[in-house]
Amino acid sequence: MGFVFDTRPADSPFVEMIWRARSDEAGTFTSVAASNWELVFTACGGGTRVVTRGPETRASEAEYPAGAEFLGITFRLGTFMPHLPLSDLLDRRDAVLPAASGGSFWLHGSVWELPSYENADVFVGRLVRRGTVVRDPVVEAALRGRPPQVSVRSLQYRFLRATGLTRKLIQQIERARSAVSMLERGAAIPDVVFELGYFDQAHLTNSLRRFVGETPARIARRHTAG
Repeated sequence: MGFVFDTRPADSPFVEMIWRARSDEAGTFTSVAASNWELVFTACGGGTRVVTRGPETRASEAEYPAGAEFLGITFRLGTFMPHLPLSDLLDRRDAVLPAASGGSFWLHGSVWELPSYENADVFVGRLVRRGTVVRDPVVEAALRGRPPQVSVRSLQYRFLRATGLTRKLIQQIERARSAVSMLERGAAIPDVVFELGYFDQAHLTNSLRRFVGETPARIARRHTAG
């Protein structure tokens, strides 16, 4: 295996997940659509590259080098950095953060020590206290199904500011992920169409091709083979 991946839950309410990976050899993988943004730290060749990676609205092929170690902090929807619009980072238009001396990097005018897999929550807490990372409670409430007391236009604006995406697109991406989960658990394709409210099987197929890079039949066959 050329790519080894590990995750853990986060203690911070601002973080969805902490992950790490290493590559024993170079290769490619399918990067599926994702609504969340991330800070990604890549150690390779004696240095560390730090990027802010925005949401992805479609599946795409991504490369990784040999002998690299990755640390990722995936932030919850509704959490964002006011100084860096997420809409500017969509679909792998990553913002590379400048390196500083002594294993640190620059972010929004300040020098920060590189976090580790174990202390990433502490690192995020410092970002929050500094005001570098904030969250929008209106967006969070809407995502939890609690309609906020704001106009439709205001809610649309706040979704774009806090996530870089429209609420509808987030729902489409999350529905595609739910479809994959159901298929991987052995659900029949017609049942997935019905349960998740797709118009028909063609609608499901088009959605998964766009967001996941696979067809429902291929995902189902993989489950059967496993």
